Amino acid sequence: MALIAYREALNQALREEMRRDPDVFLMGEEVGAYQGAYKISQGLLEEFGEWRVRDVPIAELGFTGLGVGAAMVGLRPVIEFMTWSFALLAIDGIVNAAAKMRYMSGGQFKIPITFRGPSGAANQLAATHSQALEAWYAHVPGLKVVAPATARDAKGLLKTAIRDDDPVVFLEGEILYATKDEVPEDDEFLLPLGVAEVKRPGKDVTVVAHSRPLHTALRAAETLEREDGISVEVIDPRTLRPMDVDSILDSVRRTNRCVIVEEGWPVCGIGAQIVDDIQREAFDFLDAPIARVTGADAPQPYARNLEQLAFPQAEYVVRAVRQVCYRG
Repeated sequence: MALIAYREALNQALREEMRRDPDVFLMGEEVGAYQGAYKISQGLLEEFGEWRVRDVPIAELGFTGLGVGAAMVGLRPVIEFMTWSFALLAIDGIVNAAAKMRYMSGGQFKIPITFRGPSGAANQLAATHSQALEAWYAHVPGLKVVAPATARDAKGLLKTAIRDDDPVVFLEGEILYATKDEVPEDDEFLLPLGVAEVKRPGKDVTVVAHSRPLHTALRAAETLEREDGISVEVIDPRTLRPMDVDSILDSVRRTNRCVIVEEGWPVCGIGAQIVDDIQREAFDFLDAPIARVTGADAPQPYARNLEQLAFPQAEYVVRAVRQVCYRG
């Protein structure tokens, strides 16, 4: 095990998979000579050359289409978006081509392509660069959607995504790149898609959170344990499609309460889907209505004080947990 940053874990995953399989290549804006806008591809151009680390023009739909075509003929492209907000320009290639090609061809084409890049807000990047759009992609049949919160999960899940024969939307928390975690030093360290993980065991309330809000939920859980004696179980779905609903349901059936935390907007969000799953499958186990903590239902502000208010803060999670536990 090594203590490394989230960005280093992603770099390791790319390097190991490119060494393992010559069909894997990376393509995106500034991934080569500049070594990535967030230095995820540092050193890859030097090791693998420009045929496998391809700098491209600022044309997201164009290089996404190239990637889908490459996947159709057997290569394994990794397409990097400088931010998932820019991927809106490529949504036709992701949703109308990558997600549907295997189905529309009757299984004649596999589409082993990974779309990856930073998601959500960073610090004062304003409304058009600060969007958590995972609910958009999780809505689409044919796509797998992954949102790791830790360096360990980022490495294991990215390696699995690259080896998968279906298109994977891989959303990296933009504010998480410098966070560190213990990561196995193993070329075959893989984490399965569609398997959640309990990040903190508890018995009084279940909190479900992914990506950056997971860390917010863990801080809130510590506060609640210390100040209120409330034991919070924190579950990270890690994969949003397919989602490990059974693990969430098992937890809720034990704790009888649930709070869902996400960075995205509240309307039609990931949390709304989880609420539906719980009320259909575990309604009789609930001792309180399910609560949701989301990003503000507004474009992300630029002003720092307003931006912080728009994030799901630990204090908001604390308030929601106390609410479902009928504490104050």
